[in-house]
Amino acid sequence: QVQLVESGGGLVQAGGSLRLSCAASGRTLSLYARGWFRQAPGKEREFVAAIHWRGASTNYADSVKGRFTISRDNAKNTVYLQMNSLKPDDTAVYYCAAVKSASWSNIQLASKYDYWGQGTQVTVSS
Repeated sequence: QVQLVESGGGLVQAGGSLRLSCAASGRTLSLYARGWFRQAPGKEREFVAAIHWRGASTNYADSVKGRFTISRDNAKNTVYLQMNSLKPDDTAVYYCAAVKSASWSNIQLASKYDYWGQGTQVTVSS
């Protein structure tokens, strides 16, 4: 089993920045990729970004390209989401997730992910 714990959410004004962290524990050597999703009230959970845990591949939703950056620290088993130029539409609960299967295809699909964190609230005021 793998446990994921997010931190770093909060309230920020539009145009501001936040950095989310997701620490993994347990059988982390089994992980292939890590991702971030978000869910706003009344909306479905949507993909934000993903990163290959050993290689250099990353993937971003069009809505966050150029504003958000996903990165990792393998020694700390932690993945980060640096969020800049935040907009009110970015307001959501942000979830960290992890994939076991060794395939990059469909990395934007929530159903591909095996483990999920509890989520951290990000609120962007206008």
